[in-house]
Amino acid sequence: MSHDPTRRSPGGASPRSAASEAQAEVRAEHQSLGDLFSSLSQNTSTLIQQEIALAKAEATQTARRAGTGAGLLTGAGLAAVFVLLFLSTALWVALGSLIGDGWSGLVVAALWAVIAAVLAVVGRKRLKEATGLPETLDTAKEIPPTVNPLKETP
Repeated sequence: MSHDPTRRSPGGASPRSAASEAQAEVRAEHQSLGDLFSSLSQNTSTLIQQEIALAKAEATQTARRAGTGAGLLTGAGLAAVFVLLFLSTALWVALGSLIGDGWSGLVVAALWAVIAAVLAVVGRKRLKEATGLPETLDTAKEIPPTVNPLKETP
């Protein structure tokens, strides 16, 4: 029968957690309370430093990918501007053969003015709907005063 680390003992604990519990009991018997708190503090500090290092690495990787994506989208946006420019010029020339170049230029400009106005109204409405970070603000308000270093503990 092979050893399976996920197999549970009759008490419900895995063999690995049972070994950890036994090791913790030995430490508790042979170390003072001050040593245990010192170890806890050091382990907590190490854990926080490791989490910060992981967050920095993930943020760097995410920023690199986002930067590449943003650059590609910028290029696509520039290409789309040129497409719209040439389509507008083609419409101007086509209308110019029907109503004259001056009037066709005004028609194309008026068409773009309407598009710009609609985009501005919709964009302004969406900006007004942005509420910020309501859930974050609510959860930050729930931090107990003893944990919040900016407030004096009652």
